[in-house]
Amino acid sequence: MASSQSTLSPLFSTPPATSLQKAPTTSSDEESAYIDWDNLGFQLMQTDYMYVTKCSDDGIFRQGQLNRYGNIQLSPSAGVLNYGQGLFEGTKAYRREDGRVFLFRPEQNAIRMQIGAERMCMPSPSTDQFVEAVKQTALANKRWIPPFGKGALYIRPLLIGSGPILGFAPAPEYTFLVYACPVGNYFKQGTGPLNLYVEEDVHRASRGGAGGVKSITNYAPVLKAMKNAKEHGYSDVLYVDAVNKKYIEEVSSCNIFLVKGNVLSTPIAKGTILEGITRKSIIDIALDLGYTVEERLIEVDELFSADEVFCTGTAVGVAPVGSITYKGQRIEYKISSDQSCKQFYSRLVGIQRGVIKDERNWIVEIE
Repeated sequence: MASSQSTLSPLFSTPPATSLQKAPTTSSDEESAYIDWDNLGFQLMQTDYMYVTKCSDDGIFRQGQLNRYGNIQLSPSAGVLNYGQGLFEGTKAYRREDGRVFLFRPEQNAIRMQIGAERMCMPSPSTDQFVEAVKQTALANKRWIPPFGKGALYIRPLLIGSGPILGFAPAPEYTFLVYACPVGNYFKQGTGPLNLYVEEDVHRASRGGAGGVKSITNYAPVLKAMKNAKEHGYSDVLYVDAVNKKYIEEVSSCNIFLVKGNVLSTPIAKGTILEGITRKSIIDIALDLGYTVEERLIEVDELFSADEVFCTGTAVGVAPVGSITYKGQRIEYKISSDQSCKQFYSRLVGIQRGVIKDERNWIVEIE
């Protein structure tokens, strides 16, 4: 790998790795044995390496390199700090029983970042650059990938306006950075059912905004609603549309589905809803299993008649919903082993683990 240390090293507080082949030099299963894989949870754990590359006003990202995981330095006038010009993605690396490591549909994350970058007036890495960066990050942190069935290595690609700017305009320089962290279940209750609260006053997105892309600006505005809900015992918040306040949209960090008989329904993604990779996958799986799938406007009142409700996302996987509270009324859903969402999840995990044949080339093996 060509070195670009003279360009990149000022960004970091730790020295860069010179090549992928030399990183990490101390990787072994024994070294990671101190991690309690059975109680991993979803919290930040510093790993060994991160990947970084930059581009300037030509819009072309250079060949990147691996650097030791560490803090980055930014100008106080960086575009991302002043005007929120940033995107992030999330994907996972999984270890199978035979020890081989796989990614799940990383090219879809690359395409989604490109769509988001266009919306935010940012250049973006090509699909090949993105996938290669994710692969290198996973390989360099291979010892942090949990054992089979114990979790996954969550990989977080970032695209930020790192160049300094004072007036309101696109940044003059951009950084694409990828880091990783081993994770277990996203919610504290593990795989238990979620208890959601329907928020009517705080809105996650509005028409014409950036709700349909994974912009960093989408998340902080809902922290207050999430905090209030969790203080009252709820797992998360379900948001409604900002115009009519009667159509459900998504939960704070995941998509939502309703099941009624043999029909699977999910809010249509028209600019205010993020098109999740897991969402797309569950739709395809449901069609394979003979379900009718509807992407449409869903009124809040339909929650009362649904047979089951569940959420999907890279971080949460497929999470059943046990109850939803709306206007002071608690709607409860029966949780059973034959739920549709458990069938979908079982098939999804089966494909990821290689137990079920991958008919759509969703799985990418890391060489």
